[in-house]
Amino acid sequence: MVLPTQAVPKIAQNPNVKSAIEAGEGILRLAPCWVPRSFLMPGQRLKLHPDDYYALGAHRGGIDERWFASTTEAGNDNRADDEGLSYVVHNNERFTLLEAVMAEGPRLIGQKMWDKYKRWPVYSKFFDNEGPIPHHMHHNEAQAALLGMEGKPECYYFPPQVNAIGRNFPHTYFGLEPGVTKADVRKCLENWNKGDNGLLDLSKAYRLKPGTGWHVPACILHAPGSLLTYEPQWGSDVFAMYQSMVEGRRVDWDLFVKDTPKQYQQDLDYLVEQLDWEGNVDTHFRDHHFLAPIPVGDTKSEGYEDKWVVYGRFGGPNTGSKRGDRDLFSAKELTVEPGAKVTIKDGGASGLITVQGIGKINKHFMQSPNMIRFGAMTQDEVFISHEAAMAGVTFENTGTEPFASNGRPVISWQCWRKAVGTVSSARWSSGLRGPARQGRIASRSSVTVASN
Repeated sequence: MVLPTQAVPKIAQNPNVKSAIEAGEGILRLAPCWVPRSFLMPGQRLKLHPDDYYALGAHRGGIDERWFASTTEAGNDNRADDEGLSYVVHNNERFTLLEAVMAEGPRLIGQKMWDKYKRWPVYSKFFDNEGPIPHHMHHNEAQAALLGMEGKPECYYFPPQVNAIGRNFPHTYFGLEPGVTKADVRKCLENWNKGDNGLLDLSKAYRLKPGTGWHVPACILHAPGSLLTYEPQWGSDVFAMYQSMVEGRRVDWDLFVKDTPKQYQQDLDYLVEQLDWEGNVDTHFRDHHFLAPIPVGDTKSEGYEDKWVVYGRFGGPNTGSKRGDRDLFSAKELTVEPGAKVTIKDGGASGLITVQGIGKINKHFMQSPNMIRFGAMTQDEVFISHEAAMAGVTFENTGTEPFASNGRPVISWQCWRKAVGTVSSARWSSGLRGPARQGRIASRSSVTVASN
């Protein structure tokens, strides 16, 4: 059923999560979740109306992020109580995805994940900025745990469909140049209030290419460039800004130490030691972290293409380096040609955003909007439950050539967290370099998750 454009419905007083799951055949429709950042300038490619990028007030900063399938609160000052939380819309009412998972966890995210985490532990987002973000890192589990928080590894993918223009600086600095010493970084911190502390002089920038991505473990410095970025990540919003100025704008010291214990907030040696040193000065950084898309199989003749765009393993709780052995999250891009239909089975729940075209996901009408008013409902985002993913979800392109961008297909991204265990299937084997380590891909669509 096509839903009319409307405001996001009122909050449900007694959410009937079970009814929503059953009515949606295991798929929940989600409302847009907008998040501002006070220290950045929006790139205005999120499809928000031009008048709405400062809808929360100039003092909060411009809206430069849209979060998907999130049960994680944004780590912003002066935020709303529900900022960062996705809402499920059902029967003209809404309730948070967090409430839904608390009520029907095993059914929505799978028994293994529920038993281990008792929550949906990941989310994804679009972030979209006019220029670069300051060189920063996200803490690992052990560091974040000092404040009762969680670490944050993440990955990037640059969707071609929303990157027709690269904005001011479509390059990202990663890590530090080999040969840089801890004393060099400490000197940059000493110079924090002298203007630009020179941290980027110690790093290397890589040109960003739409249709590719990067694997970014915790404790790795990175200054994301100005492409609109799809970012699957662990369910946390911790960070530490190590760069004192970006594009002539001052970065507050508080943004550097906000997620550091108070007793260490002026301890420069401690702040330097937070970095994964070996990972940051890696002489083969691109080889270990660049992600090229990997098709599931040769299916274009069948009218669709399913491919991995985010993959790779992460380190343990005390590291963020490439030497990891944990599968935390991944992301896929599915393209369905006009008039085609395909049923996809996956081994875990997912959040999904449609960014081009018109079609159906099971019974749900999906449409990528051209423009969104702040507070309005859309028809481009859903949460696919574990039950539905295992049973198989049918994607159908019902669009016409003009609507689908000159015959281009319905395109969407899936971010799903694999349950506890190791992955073994015809289309995914272990290793950072790809879902099939040596490019070995089969055409089947199912993923098998084996418990430890």
